[in-house]
Amino acid sequence: MIIGVLKEIKADENRVSLSPGGVEFMLQNGHTLLVEKNAGKPSGFSSDLYERAGAEIVNKPEAVFERAEMILRVKEPHPSEYKFLKKGQIYFAYLHLAASEEVTRAMMDRGTTSIAYETIQKDNGSLPLLKPMSEVAGPMAIQQGAKYLEMAQGGHGVLLGGVPGVDPGTVVILGGGVVGINAAKLACGLGAKVYILDIDLNRLRYLSDVMPGHCITLMSSPAAIRDVLPKADVVVGAVLVPGSKTPNLVTREMLKTMKKGSVLVDVSIDQGGCFKTSRETTHADPTYTVDGIVHYAVSNMPGALPRTSTLALNNATLPYAVEIANKGWKKAMQENSDIKRGANVVEGMVTYEGVAEAFGLKYVPIDKLL
Repeated sequence: MIIGVLKEIKADENRVSLSPGGVEFMLQNGHTLLVEKNAGKPSGFSSDLYERAGAEIVNKPEAVFERAEMILRVKEPHPSEYKFLKKGQIYFAYLHLAASEEVTRAMMDRGTTSIAYETIQKDNGSLPLLKPMSEVAGPMAIQQGAKYLEMAQGGHGVLLGGVPGVDPGTVVILGGGVVGINAAKLACGLGAKVYILDIDLNRLRYLSDVMPGHCITLMSSPAAIRDVLPKADVVVGAVLVPGSKTPNLVTREMLKTMKKGSVLVDVSIDQGGCFKTSRETTHADPTYTVDGIVHYAVSNMPGALPRTSTLALNNATLPYAVEIANKGWKKAMQENSDIKRGANVVEGMVTYEGVAEAFGLKYVPIDKLL
């Protein structure tokens, strides 16, 4: 199969979908690799490294789209690229289609086979291609929250860990999944008082067992969220409904009960966000203020740490990418249910129920196309 690796053009996105080591592994499986010039440069991988690994360096992205049977990318296509998408071409990336009707319809109109990293799911419910980036985004959420608590950054001037004789800051984490637990580890390590909320009692039991005593677990509900928000210095939105739009858990009215200069970090923003007042921001312009509350809602947080993020992502995605390339998407989905769950738009039809529900589109189970 001819596989294309494109440079990321989303604002401040510095990751790359395939490292030179990944290129070499793909070549060993008999595939041809086209890598856009400078695709890996922000992650520290020069075009020379890709060329030495055996890839062909291509100067223009449209040439990659034209020749490639499968596109590997970290993020969804940019509107300027929709016209380059081809019928039957596989696009394997983080797509987050339930948060973007525009991208969804572009994939439908062009007949692209869209396989989303974020909905690849194992039989036990785990999300192997979200996990490595969640392991990056969780600690980053606390780092950013701590930074924007500084008065010069718009915060109310609280040190999360406190000092002897002074209370530490309070962190509220909505969602006890991979992002939530990794955020809690760093917040607890700094010495903050931490509340972590989830709707899964078994998950709360697990968190209670593994986290230190100053990490308090709560069953999530509107009442529980209203109760803890006034105490919070940093609130981390870490809720995920796989493949579907994130529910808004913090309303504008709730926001008014919070301390002025406290910080909301919405890690869930790429699926729509879990704060009613969230809107997507960038690394270049990451924050804005509503009712005196600082909002940080960068949709590609791990893009700020591209070397770590690229290598972690490659470790997770490469086995799936190789299987799809070796077998073709149809056989790969027939033989691997993880990959089958990744099908979002195929042959112009929406094959992921959460995406169809988000925009009132017809849902066609992928099994009907296999």
